[in-house]
Amino acid sequence: MPDLPRDSIHPTPAALEGDEKVVARFAADPATYWRSHAVMAVAGAVGAGVVLVLLGNPYPWTGPLAAVLAIGARAAYLRSEVFVEDWRMTSRRLLGPGGRTLPLGQIKTAAKFLDAVQVVTKTGDKHLIKFQKDPGAVAAAILRQAGHPAA
Repeated sequence: MPDLPRDSIHPTPAALEGDEKVVARFAADPATYWRSHAVMAVAGAVGAGVVLVLLGNPYPWTGPLAAVLAIGARAAYLRSEVFVEDWRMTSRRLLGPGGRTLPLGQIKTAAKFLDAVQVVTKTGDKHLIKFQKDPGAVAAAILRQAGHPAA
């Protein structure tokens, strides 16, 4: 795949400050990405098929086929965007895609949400670190680094 220039949606990641060092990286896991899309495709196929049967459609097989094709197209289309999102944790901040920076002292909670980690700040901002192989461990690492006692 050719190297595409960054656009305004994905500006340059935030730079490290002074003696700041990256202690952990949270990149999307390819196996988790494809498994999540497979689950969505199966759920969509079952749902579409059931609805078409209940509506008395003479071709109920078209719903599941369309659902699988739509989710497959979505997965293929979004793949290039998902795998450039890079979350880095330093001793002081959580650095996300699009130049997002979250001081660790501002993190209220981090919790597993399906195959992702939802990070909530004290001001109520919510950030999603998607397609993690072990989201529970990622949430625990963030809370531990942020100094939360129950982490």
